[in-house]
Order: sequence, then structure tokens, then C-alpha cells
Amino acid sequence: MTEAISNSLRDSKAARWGALAIISITMFAGYFLADVMSPLKPMLESEFGWSSTNYGIFTSAYGWLNVFLLMLILGGIILDKMGVRFTGLLASGTMVLGASIKYWAISNPTLATDTTLGIHTQVLMAAIGFAIFGVGIEISGITVSKIIVKWFKGYEMALAMGMQMAVARMGTLLAMAAPVPLAMYFANVHTAVVNGQLVEKMGPSISAPIAFALVLLVIGFIAFFIYAAMDRKLDASIVSSGEVNTEEAFKISDIGRIITNKGFWLIATLCVLFYSSVFPFIKYASDLMVNKYGLDQEIAGLIPSLLPLGTLFLTPLFGGIYDKKGKGATMMIIGSLLIILVHFVFSLPILNTWFVAVVLVIILGIALSLVPSAMWPSVPKIIPENQLGTAFSLIFWIQNWGLMGVPLLIGYVLDKTNPEVALAKANGTAIPLYDYTYPMMIFTTFGVLAFIVGFMLKREDRVKGYGLELPNIKK
Repeated sequence: MTEAISNSLRDSKAARWGALAIISITMFAGYFLADVMSPLKPMLESEFGWSSTNYGIFTSAYGWLNVFLLMLILGGIILDKMGVRFTGLLASGTMVLGASIKYWAISNPTLATDTTLGIHTQVLMAAIGFAIFGVGIEISGITVSKIIVKWFKGYEMALAMGMQMAVARMGTLLAMAAPVPLAMYFANVHTAVVNGQLVEKMGPSISAPIAFALVLLVIGFIAFFIYAAMDRKLDASIVSSGEVNTEEAFKISDIGRIITNKGFWLIATLCVLFYSSVFPFIKYASDLMVNKYGLDQEIAGLIPSLLPLGTLFLTPLFGGIYDKKGKGATMMIIGSLLIILVHFVFSLPILNTWFVAVVLVIILGIALSLVPSAMWPSVPKIIPENQLGTAFSLIFWIQNWGLMGVPLLIGYVLDKTNPEVALAKANGTAIPLYDYTYPMMIFTTFGVLAFIVGFMLKREDRVKGYGLELPNIKK
């Protein structure tokens, strides 16, 4: 903790919000690349011959290195040891590297006819790029979280986290709405896979949206250099202001203190359950709109894009409420209940009109605003600040098990529950029509479990006095 004798740079509202704006650029670019392939799933099937299982393998790759090589946990330790400047630049550079490999794989359709380790080479190489990118964006996420705590502790911390998430989800919104129009705009004669053979045909440029994402990531990388300069000034102002840092330096043994904290495990479990019911759903949402609601592929991404659109306004709003009124655990419980409602209705074989899908996505957007706006600002109430980087990385690591496994599970279930997929001819292209009942039931189950854990967290807060139901702003 710190005791201020005179003002430091973070006491300036313009400075701390300016720093937040700069780092949000990096996360905006990262979120766009993370979901840019979602609306392109039908094109991947028609142009490159991918199956739902192939798509699931690719999407699950996001967590390969983070989960199995513990790269995310290593990143958290590096963050606590080396600080936000070094770690942020390392992570944003890693995002650029991973995105570059992914772009190379998708822009080389000849890879689609080869296999490596029993997997289509194009799928494998795109997955490797996505896995490297996944390391970068996850470490960027924990770095940004610690940056916000560093600048906003005692101020509008939940609002700041909400604003950062809102800007990042603008990237998700763009990823839902822009890829198909971009691919169609840059349509050309290219090599495609038809019945396992390479042929020349006129069709969409699937690599164009990924190239656009890569440019955004480079801009985000440059933006973090600008933030690094501001962070140096903040550290200098803290020294000159006479603030005394009484926090102990992070030690490896602190990991033991984190993992023996019951509150940590409840937050981490709620996180993986909640995000496993949302982000993997986003990966398949555009395909769901085509298959269940009969929307045209070119506009199918517009309805899922409403999800991040709603969070632009609601996440900062709910964060502000938490800052001033508290009730963090209660907000997480309500958000989990909304998740159950949305996915249960999606699983029903009735109500198959596009208007119902719009309403459900809007409700899901409310849930996606409620839970994170309360969950992430609650972590510093449970974990000491000198351990935050590692704690965030452990939570993100646990979350990555879901982000890795659930998309693969959904792709596998789609193929297994649709053994004789009907093919509808649209513009001469065969588009698989899937029944999404079972996948949506899986998402509903995650929501139920998150709801239960939310109540357990609220009870633990009453016992330990974390202050999750108390305001963040100190009067």
C-alpha cells in the first residue's frame, strides 16, 4: 500500500484517463483479431474444406501454449518481477508475431490439401499462429489489469476497467460485422478446395480481414511504446511526491498464498464458467444465425455484433455503479442468471425468428457487462497488489482451459450430432446446416454452474469480509 504526501501523476484525472485510452488501443486490436474468424466459418468450409472439428481445433489453439506450457503463468510472474512496461511491450509484440503466422496460413490455400500430424496443414499452421497470439493477448490482458489498478486504485477503478473492456469489445463488434464485407469486397480469382482438389475460382478473400487485423495490431504495438513513456513519468512522480511503498516485493512463495485462498478459487471458477459460456459461443454465433435462423451469410454477423455493442455503454455504467454503490457479488449472480436464460432459449427448437435472436443477444450483452464489471475489480479486494500480476495470470490460465477446450468440444458435438448434415446450395456453394440444440444445452449448463459459484462467492465474502458488496471509491 502507499501513503501519499503530495500529488503524483495518477492524481491527475486527465493523466490516468489518458493512459487508459492509450492501452485500450492495444486491446481493441487484440479483440478484433481474436474473433475475426467467427463470421468466416462458412467460408472456411466452402473455400478451404474445413469441418466444424477443424474449426474447433483452430479455435481451441488460443489456449494451447497458455495452458500446457504455462506461458500465461510465466507471464504473470514476469509482470510482477519486471513491471508493466517490459511485459506490455513483450506481449503486444507477441500478438503481432502470432497474427502474422495466422495470416500466412490463411493466405496460402494450397496448405489445405496437405496434412501434418493428421491435421490439415492449413488448420495446424493457423492454429499455431493463433496459439502464439493467444499468449500475447492474455498476457496483455493481465498487464492492462495491473496498469488500471496502478493508476486508478482509490479512484474510479471499476469504471476504468469497464471502459477498457468496452473499447476492447468494440474490437469484437467490428470482428462480428466487418470480416464478411471485407472478404467480399476484396473477392478475386483464387485457389480454393473443391472435393479435396485445388481449383481456381472467383470467391471471397478470407485473408483480407486478417490482414486488416494485423495492421491494427501493429498500431496497438506502437501505442504501447507511448504508454511506456507515460508510465516512466508516473514512477518518477511517485518518487518525487514522497509516496512510501510498504508492499513487500513479489516472491515465488507468494504463489502458494494465492492458491490457498478460497476467494481466489471462487473468482477463478466463476471466471472460467462464465467466459466458457460466452466467448466460445461468439466463435459459433454467426454460424448459429445461418443454421438456426436462416440468415444470409453476409449479414449473419450483424446480430452477434449487437452483443459487444451493448457492452460499450453498459459495462462502464455497471462499473460506475460498483464504484459508488458496491454489490459486486450480487451483480455476478444476476449476470449468471441471464446467461442461463439466453442459452436455454437458444437451445429450444422453437422461436426460430431473427427477432428472438436479437433480443437474446441483447440480454447476453447485459450479462457480459454485469459480470466482468464486478468480477475483475473484485480481484484486488481479495489479492494483495504485489501479487496481482500472478493472481490475474492464474485466473486467466484457468479461464484458458475453457477457452481452449469448449470451442473444440462444441465443434466435435456439432459433427457428432449431425452425422448427415444437409447441404443447402447457395450461390453454387455448399453450406452445412447444423442443429445447434446440444451445443446450446452445454452453454446453459455452464451458466447454471456459474450461478451456483456466484452464491458461494457471496457467502465467502460475508465470512472473510473482502468487501465485494462495498463501493470501490474511498470517501
